[in-house]
Amino acid sequence: MAHKLILTEVTDCNGDGKTDIADVEWLIRNDKNVLTKLRNGSFDSKECVALLEEADIVVTNPPFSRFRDFVALLMKHNKKFLIIGNLNAVTYKEIFPLFKDNRVWYGPSISSGDRKFYVPDDYELRAAGCGVDDKGRRYIRVKGVRWFTNLDHGRRHQPLKLMPMADNLKFSKHKEVRGKAAYDRYDNYDAIEVPYTDAIPADYTGVMGVPVTFLDKYCPEQFEIIDAREVALYDKQKGKNTYLIKDADGTIGGKPTYARICIRKKQ
Repeated sequence: MAHKLILTEVTDCNGDGKTDIADVEWLIRNDKNVLTKLRNGSFDSKECVALLEEADIVVTNPPFSRFRDFVALLMKHNKKFLIIGNLNAVTYKEIFPLFKDNRVWYGPSISSGDRKFYVPDDYELRAAGCGVDDKGRRYIRVKGVRWFTNLDHGRRHQPLKLMPMADNLKFSKHKEVRGKAAYDRYDNYDAIEVPYTDAIPADYTGVMGVPVTFLDKYCPEQFEIIDAREVALYDKQKGKNTYLIKDADGTIGGKPTYARICIRKKQ
């Protein structure tokens, strides 16, 4: 059963001499007017949409299976938000244009690895990495998550420090780049393949295919995100209707590559 939590004021409820999250927890346990049941807890129900319309900022972990619908609802109601989603959600055709147009971006505090999520006491711990911490709280670990947000932050405006193409080909720590005569090019896109974000050549002005994780370091003043269909070499009417190079869609020497975002350096 879903609940709604309504707080208009938080004071030192537990008498420990300070006002913090512990007082919020005290209110939830002791004030029946603070926590009430929702008749329909679905985020797109009339009851929840009414609550959404009152909100200034939405902070939550929406159901990954309905991530597209949840973001669409937030955008429709012009809400500021900070939500957790799977890294690869950016490849969805409904989500990628929001990144491309700088209407949504990644938050700054999660950029790699998995994250721990606490779950109810009756939640079954089936997957590897689940457990119980030293305080008896049950948790699961979820890989490849990111904050998705439209709240601006300073880190997204810090340009990447990169080497020129010649230096990358000579000194890159990545064997896929170091020692080659030139960067690989796609068979079916007018772009070069850049397999690692730190191997992006600082002096290249053409279109580059970069990993999805590039968005962790994306500075909109330094690069622009390109619709991959604009640089596709195949028949655009017959080609896949995707904004980025999807897995197995872009090939090099006939071999498929990983999902790539197309970017170009700003002049």
